[in-house]
Amino acid sequence: MTTTPLKAAIIPVTPLQQNCTLLWCTKTMKGAFIDAGGDLDRLKAAARQHGVTIEKLLLTHGHIDHCGSAKILADELGVEIEGPHVADKFWIDRLAEDGARYGILGQPFESDRWLDNGDTVMVGELTLDVYHCPGHTPGHVVFHHAPSKLAIVGDVLFQGSIGRTDFPMGNHQDLIDAITTKLWPLGDDTAFVPGHGPMSNFAHERRSNPFVADQVLARA
Repeated sequence: MTTTPLKAAIIPVTPLQQNCTLLWCTKTMKGAFIDAGGDLDRLKAAARQHGVTIEKLLLTHGHIDHCGSAKILADELGVEIEGPHVADKFWIDRLAEDGARYGILGQPFESDRWLDNGDTVMVGELTLDVYHCPGHTPGHVVFHHAPSKLAIVGDVLFQGSIGRTDFPMGNHQDLIDAITTKLWPLGDDTAFVPGHGPMSNFAHERRSNPFVADQVLARA
């Protein structure tokens, strides 16, 4: 029996029920949290439960529910933060103010490694490809593990919806372009973890998503 190289668990955190993903390499049992926005005791318990050693934190974008507590956890675990794209630095700089507004702990930080389109990140022996997908925020990135046909897309795309673009520096057309030119080419059989709500796959969204289904965009 073969073991899949990647495993993942979704842990909703913060009052906004943001999907933090615990992702790990089954060969080394080294892993990463993607978007450790809060509820750190719950996240650490999940890592212990699965026997995963956290070696880094990854971030899709700079919004409070996705990264408010990332610096606190990184310091606790003695690990580095990779992501998002540097264009989201202005969001990270205002985490304390946004945290007060939403009732979520927010601590600003400087990422140890800003990511750009075409970069790769390592988790154990897994290689994740990085795609810069602006629109929801200008510095939003997506992580993709091609062998597992899995993408962690943050707030770019949801089951039946897309990310909001009415925040500062948001851009609706940029978001549509990112989905169609960066995500769809990864393949219809690619499953994705969104920033909120249930998982889906690109084929389902291309058929039925009211914002980016092929038929909808063909009429645009």
